[in-house]
Amino acid sequence: MKICFAASSGGHLEQIMMLYPLMKKHDSFILSEKTTYKFNPKEINTHMVIQINRREILFVFKMFFLFLQSLFIFLKEKPDVVISTGALATIPICLYAKFFKKKLIFIESFSKITTPTITGKLMYKRADLFLIQWEELKRYYPNSTYGGGIY
Repeated sequence: MKICFAASSGGHLEQIMMLYPLMKKHDSFILSEKTTYKFNPKEINTHMVIQINRREILFVFKMFFLFLQSLFIFLKEKPDVVISTGALATIPICLYAKFFKKKLIFIESFSKITTPTITGKLMYKRADLFLIQWEELKRYYPNSTYGGGIY
């Protein structure tokens, strides 16, 4: 089984790296944004995609390019499962997982205790397994699974 671990840079990436023991157990790769943020992929194959911000003027063009980049990576790597902690840069790979009938696991951000994220709201109905790290989020995601913190 091949697993894609998808996360934007910063805290989302830090959270997904908490799953490193799972990455080592399976054929895995990481998808994240190309930024100045440095992280240690710990010898896991890594693909970097364009960084995107929904408030920038070139958002639509960058999003189109991000979808192309993500499709190329998806077709090259052929993951069976995509596990994501969000955010915006991971939406295309998550949608491709569903389009190609692969499993999607979404982990809502640890930093969101009482309100949902935009990406979480988009992925909630699409994910095969939607995990929350705070029980308070059950009111927004009633069919989610409380998994506790991944830290």
